[in-house]
Amino acid sequence: MGETLLEMVNINKEFPGVRALSNINFDLKKGEVHCICGENGAGKSTLIKIISGAYQPDEGGEIYFEGERVQLNPKYAMELGIQTIYQEHSVFGTLNVTENLFTGMEITKNGVMQHAQMRKRTKEVLEYLNSNIDPDAIVGNLTSGEQKMVEIAKALITEAKIIILDEPTASFSLSEIDYLLNVIEEIKKSGIGIIYISHHLEEVFKIADRITVIRDGIWISNYENKDIDESRLIKDMVGRDASAFYNRESVAPGEVVFEAKDISGKGVSAASFKVRRGEIVGFAGMVGSGRSELMDILFGVSEKFTGETYIKGKKVELKTPTDAIENGMCYITEDRQHTGLFLKQTIAENTISADLVKMKKAIIKPKEVFEIGDEYIKKVGTKANDSHVLAMNLSGGNQQKVVLAKWFVTDGDIYIFDEPTRGIDIGAKQEIYQIMVNLLKAGKAIIMVSSDMPEVISMSDRVLVMCKGRVVGELTKDELTEENILKYSIGGAGI
Repeated sequence: MGETLLEMVNINKEFPGVRALSNINFDLKKGEVHCICGENGAGKSTLIKIISGAYQPDEGGEIYFEGERVQLNPKYAMELGIQTIYQEHSVFGTLNVTENLFTGMEITKNGVMQHAQMRKRTKEVLEYLNSNIDPDAIVGNLTSGEQKMVEIAKALITEAKIIILDEPTASFSLSEIDYLLNVIEEIKKSGIGIIYISHHLEEVFKIADRITVIRDGIWISNYENKDIDESRLIKDMVGRDASAFYNRESVAPGEVVFEAKDISGKGVSAASFKVRRGEIVGFAGMVGSGRSELMDILFGVSEKFTGETYIKGKKVELKTPTDAIENGMCYITEDRQHTGLFLKQTIAENTISADLVKMKKAIIKPKEVFEIGDEYIKKVGTKANDSHVLAMNLSGGNQQKVVLAKWFVTDGDIYIFDEPTRGIDIGAKQEIYQIMVNLLKAGKAIIMVSSDMPEVISMSDRVLVMCKGRVVGELTKDELTEENILKYSIGGAGI
């Protein structure tokens, strides 16, 4: 590793009601991968937004780039060669790869764009990345992994000196993850510094040269990769041993509260199952197996379907989400930011949003709204001073708690959790799991979709595996292993 590219000294950042960073020190050297680890809300995203110039640190902090003190804004950060690639794709889906790479920095001659030259340069960069992506391919037609590679290629086109990757593999296949990690190894050989943020610790240990841990906005530790193991890293991240996780308390199941019979619709064919009070029925399967599509049907999001649904033994029509809510169903969707929350609204306003469907009052007093919001902050353990805080200013784990609070207010009986802890750190996962167990103790029923194998195995009482839109297998608690789930998932083969 070479000389220092970036150095940050005594970085502080405070938002209304939230202290995000406190006296953080961080540095990055040429040709190294420096991973930042920590729970959601630890301050990782705030730190990278300061590096990219999106946020200004509070007074007293100092930032040095190649030894020179700098005050960053987005434009200046990019001019220095700092490129940030966020978890959410920032590509133009209707444009081709070449157009995406050169948008805003087109090559021209006498006012005429040089398409051939731009395409040639695109091809060169893709070949450097060992990618077979066609420069003329429409980006919206590419896989998630390929779109991420387009973003990395654009960073290289700009001659980046620092590339920040924020949860880059959130929706990747295993082969795409391996490919990305190999690409990073090649990129760093050219002297580019990589800041890598991921909740997937196996990726961290494969790719990191150094690892920095932040907890509650405070610098906790910094290690050479060879000097730390997973158990130590987890303890630094959450302040407790790894053995504290995935140890679900069992709850005796009760009567059947929900039944689906021969449900067919978009992406789903003849799905049938039952759920009892005090029980978690997990749904496993590969991406595209039909799990989320089935949940959309059950909650009335998908309009056209066939089959029957029963709640507490009574046949019900679930044609709209309002039908589902009025029948005691709650849906914690996989995309909390777009379908679970109103990000520009307060915690309190989000908390009562689902219950508005059932409320009979024509007018709700603001004081009452915030009293409810404050009450549920305490009930679900949201980290915020009060319910006036905007949802957009919360970490992922705390946003998920607000989504849960929203549904608790409705006092439903059947909870659908679709990827309940996606993008949530280890400590927040444990808190979400305990909330789910508390629901079971209260006699609620849970349907859970998850692509996290340990989560499915440890949290579920039974698991239904889907493949190509069909439920192809059911596994009891004793049969729950990754091998058995994969045997069904990969093609419907039984154990």
